[in-house]
Amino acid sequence: MTHDTLRAQLLAWYDANARDLPWRVGPAEHAAGVRADPYRVWLSEVMLQQTTVPHAAPYFLKFTATWPTVSDLAAAPDADVMAAWAGLGYYARARNLLACARAVATEHGGVFPDTEGGLRALPGLGPYTAAAVGAIAFDRPTNVVDGNVERVMARLFAVDEPLPDAKPELKRLAAGLVRDDRPGDWAQALMDLGATVCRPKAPLCDRCPISAHCAALAAGAPETYPRRAEKAVRPHRHGVAYVLTRGDEVALVRRPPKGLLGGMLALPTTDWRAQRWDDAEAVRHAPAKAAWRGVGEVEHGFTHFTLTLRLLRAEGDASGVIWSPRRDLDALPSVFLKAARAGLTNLL
Repeated sequence: MTHDTLRAQLLAWYDANARDLPWRVGPAEHAAGVRADPYRVWLSEVMLQQTTVPHAAPYFLKFTATWPTVSDLAAAPDADVMAAWAGLGYYARARNLLACARAVATEHGGVFPDTEGGLRALPGLGPYTAAAVGAIAFDRPTNVVDGNVERVMARLFAVDEPLPDAKPELKRLAAGLVRDDRPGDWAQALMDLGATVCRPKAPLCDRCPISAHCAALAAGAPETYPRRAEKAVRPHRHGVAYVLTRGDEVALVRRPPKGLLGGMLALPTTDWRAQRWDDAEAVRHAPAKAAWRGVGEVEHGFTHFTLTLRLLRAEGDASGVIWSPRRDLDALPSVFLKAARAGLTNLL
């Protein structure tokens, strides 16, 4: 069977089974002439990087209710956007989000460029996001390759080279299936297939509309693709987080604009290092002189390292901090929200 037959089978499946997503114009609407809003497509793609659809959807709805257009987002204060982003992780994405929105608003009159090259020139738009917006919002025949598409290609063509080295080959294979006909629907069909049928574990091959084309299925072990190189062990770091309270308020700080969790509100902490912090060191680095006591510790995993945060708690006052009511702590990044909740409840 030809690639055109494969495409026709997958697009027919997508027409009947497309996921109902808050940012998506479905295939029937699209066929009737409805076009996706580039702002909503772009925002969803940025949120979905390293984040699942169920987790991203409530954030998307909140963002679009608060800032309905890219110009509205561009005019928003940095702190408001960073607070709304809290919990999505990878906070550099939120800073890039604002930079891109402001470039679209000031340099393009609030209108996204409609070509892959023009989109790629915007701050924070890498090759994948530019291709996705180009295809889904503007029906440009771009090659949209995310993790789902990589998995589908690895199985369709039984690519034995392990990831990440296989990425160029998987991208080349995906490019061979792109056509001028329905490029936005095609990109989303591949994504939906990978997310719902060609799953990382226990793929539902009996439900796959293109299983007749799948070399990995023919070989009898589709779940073993894509091949993966052995993961390096992530280093482990230690730090101390300080839960300083003043009545019903908790002391927070704003992290430096650059670096991990840059610009976000956080609990005061020591540096994060390979060695544990002893009691004397921890107290010396505390944000205030107070009767500090240990209230346990929390574990957290980042992309490149894992972290143990020991928790010290005290009641007192301090200068140079931001006092926040306990009820507002949900805007903290997940590592600090976890630490604050533990520090306020696990009293020893």
